[in-house]
Amino acid sequence: MAVGVFDLFSVGIGPSSSHTVGPMRAASVFARELVQRGILDSVAGLRVDLYGSLAATGRGHGTMTAVLLGLEGFEPELILPDEVESRLAAIADSGELHLASQVDGVPAAQAAQAAEGAPVVEPAPTADGMPGRKVSYGVDDIVLRPLTILPRHTNGVSFQVTDDDGNILHSATFFSVGGGFIVREGEEDAAADELDASKAEQPLPFRTAVELLRHCNDRGISVGDVMRTNELVERSEEEIRSGLLHIRDVMESCVETSLKRTDVLPGGLKVRRRAPNWHQRLLAEDPDNDPKFWQEWVNLVALAVNEENASGGRVVTAPTNGAAGIIPAVLHYATRYTAGMDKATQEERDDVAVRFLLTAGAIGVLYKEQASISGAEVGCQGEVGSASSMAAGALAEIMDGTPEQIANAAEIAMEHNLGLTCDPIGGLVQIPCIERNAIASAKAINAARMALWGDGTHHVSLDEVIITMRETGKDMSSKYKETAEGGLAVNVVEC
Repeated sequence: MAVGVFDLFSVGIGPSSSHTVGPMRAASVFARELVQRGILDSVAGLRVDLYGSLAATGRGHGTMTAVLLGLEGFEPELILPDEVESRLAAIADSGELHLASQVDGVPAAQAAQAAEGAPVVEPAPTADGMPGRKVSYGVDDIVLRPLTILPRHTNGVSFQVTDDDGNILHSATFFSVGGGFIVREGEEDAAADELDASKAEQPLPFRTAVELLRHCNDRGISVGDVMRTNELVERSEEEIRSGLLHIRDVMESCVETSLKRTDVLPGGLKVRRRAPNWHQRLLAEDPDNDPKFWQEWVNLVALAVNEENASGGRVVTAPTNGAAGIIPAVLHYATRYTAGMDKATQEERDDVAVRFLLTAGAIGVLYKEQASISGAEVGCQGEVGSASSMAAGALAEIMDGTPEQIANAAEIAMEHNLGLTCDPIGGLVQIPCIERNAIASAKAINAARMALWGDGTHHVSLDEVIITMRETGKDMSSKYKETAEGGLAVNVVEC
């Protein structure tokens, strides 16, 4: 399907959309296929190989544990943090995996019976009370191949199951291409054809900013309205609104959850959480929501989201997990510090949130179509840079910018994130990732303000800066693209 706003903004778990959400999604697809093919009960052996960046930084990004959960059938949109902790503890203690114990959120046996039209009955549990095919497998059984880069993408993962005689029952290879998106090996052309076909069904298809602005000017509508018009092909107006408000609510819930945690972040760096203390200080110093504190609140939201992401909590990919704090932080600004928001009703704030996310989504489509949002492919410019650009354009729309000013805001934000490397210390999405989200949020706000002081014309167009980002990513050394082989990852002692 054509990339939509609910592809760019989806609920998942931290700390990485490409290294956690994508691999879990791929593993859950593979597990579902075992049920659909009727071969689950014949499985005796399992092999998982991680390639390239997934292998190089997998431990710090929770890739291996995400794969195990996916193989049990859990999906990033549905699994809750408590389930993550309980299942991983059980797997570690027993050394056993319950392959395909769930499919689409229900026990595998029920899913298979429902697919065949048979009456649904409770599945027979294994000895420990869990459904699914029990196999001896754990984190240490996953094969890591960091120096092997598969042709399609540096984030590769392959799965294989065998029977008692060692015969291969099923195998598949997937690529996690950023933002939680996955592509199956051998189906790239078919996926591209499906994408083109789905675009043909859209009333206002666009791949470039030039095409997007042409729709705006031909119809006299905003950037967000173009995105809304295309979304109406798949969903009703109410479904779009309720879906986007749910995304907004999960973002806000993420902040609230983060502010209740006071321990250090997991992973060995012993990074202390700052958001809870900062929140208490802000409540004391800004009891009346004084606009002069806007940047402190924006920083707080960005830090809180990314601290929660770093701990493996529930977040919204926006458009990735590593950049998950920028859209919520700038949205916080849009719904509290733009004109009239000090006296706005909740419904008016909801309206702003919907417009903001639709516009951000439209700009995100441009990056997904013309370049990449994968840190392993183009560096952090593709994650934090894209999110900052999306947020800047969305804020410009909320501040009544013209389509040209919106594109200019998005361009300014990306122009000043070009060349940003992805080199987290210890392979953990903590340093410099957490602070980087706060800095990029402020950049987005400044970019929107600068664009609104102009008339939308600029020497560098949005399309030109997106292509430049893509080419910069191609030229960037692999050691600066989420491999933990360069930059801060090697020049700073981990502990």
